Amino acid sequence: MSTHLCSPQHVLVLNCGSSSLKFAILDATTSDEVISGLAERLGSDTPSIKYKYNGEKQLIELAKGQAHDAAIAELVKLVNELGLADNLIAVGHRVVHGGEHFTESVLIDDNVLTAIEKTAALAPLHNPANLLGIRTAQQAFSTLPQIAVFDTAFHQTMPNIAYLYALPYSLYKEHGVRRYGFHGTSHYYVAGEAAKLLGKEREQTNVISAHLGNGCSVCAIKDGKSVDTSMGLTPLEGLVMGTRSGSIDPGLFTFLTQQLNYSVQEIDDLLNKQSGLLGISELSNDCRTIEEAAVEGHPQANLALDIFCYRLAKQIAAFLVPVQRLDALIFTGGIGENSDIIRDKVITQLGFLGLECDEAANLAARFGKEGLISKGQAHAKAFVIPTNEEWVIANDAARIAKEG
Repeated sequence: MSTHLCSPQHVLVLNCGSSSLKFAILDATTSDEVISGLAERLGSDTPSIKYKYNGEKQLIELAKGQAHDAAIAELVKLVNELGLADNLIAVGHRVVHGGEHFTESVLIDDNVLTAIEKTAALAPLHNPANLLGIRTAQQAFSTLPQIAVFDTAFHQTMPNIAYLYALPYSLYKEHGVRRYGFHGTSHYYVAGEAAKLLGKEREQTNVISAHLGNGCSVCAIKDGKSVDTSMGLTPLEGLVMGTRSGSIDPGLFTFLTQQLNYSVQEIDDLLNKQSGLLGISELSNDCRTIEEAAVEGHPQANLALDIFCYRLAKQIAAFLVPVQRLDALIFTGGIGENSDIIRDKVITQLGFLGLECDEAANLAARFGKEGLISKGQAHAKAFVIPTNEEWVIANDAARIAKEG
């Protein structure tokens, strides 16, 4: 019998995407992962669930066209068959957009669901899927408290000079048009880990965190609180990403519609699905593929990496303004944790901060390994810190469940 079953602190963490469902059960007291998996291609011809339990990987094939409700039903069955249900104390849900309603994680009730629905217009690809996951889980785990953990909540400490756009103020007051930021759970987690590595309290630590994956964002964290971030009203603003353009001249919209006859939907697809690393390289949105091509001399692959790193370094430098004193630069996320090439390029461009990349340490900090990757006498240090959003969600869910 698994030793995990001795703990009464298990939390089921659900992260619902438009066609996927990521899940895990964690011990909220130790962060130990009991089971984890991904239901993908939901609603397609070949939906399936892949999961890992006791070190073994398994695959469950779902029937053609089955979606989130079927995936969660299969997950419930699996949890019961493995004897994990009795130790669950809560279900924690990742919710992408909390608007201004939520500054922290909350116990889900009808009012919370209504507020999440109201912010769906700000995250049309994410919040409806998050709501679907919540409602399905409420039926499947009706006796368990359900907790919402918001990507945007950590950034609610940003001052108005950071979150307001220079648009008519009525757009903010009447429609909530402002910068919200995302990846908040990840930025919060790695900032806390950096404080430990620096031997400081979170509240005494100033860091800049770069979460780099298919989606990318930078966060300026002063005295442990988010004071600025690169993403805005939506996750499209800011850095170059896998398929997203990041910040562009808004005048491009007029050019594309009037000169090239693009529709609004075509522009949305262009900026969100056809741009970024994929658009520049014309190869892939996968950083590994682009790095391999760049090593072989592919000119657009090299250009894609150079633009990605330049924009990232420029954003990090800009965030010296809100933090004033920099204790640490953090790389996290799939690219941030695994691409020694990108980390080296970025740190080299930030040499004026006194940062210098330690080549051996940078190469060693891969595949989930935490480590210091800078050398020299500079006050600021550069770290690779693997993120653990599931642990934050589980911890918050357990705390709120105990509070009742």
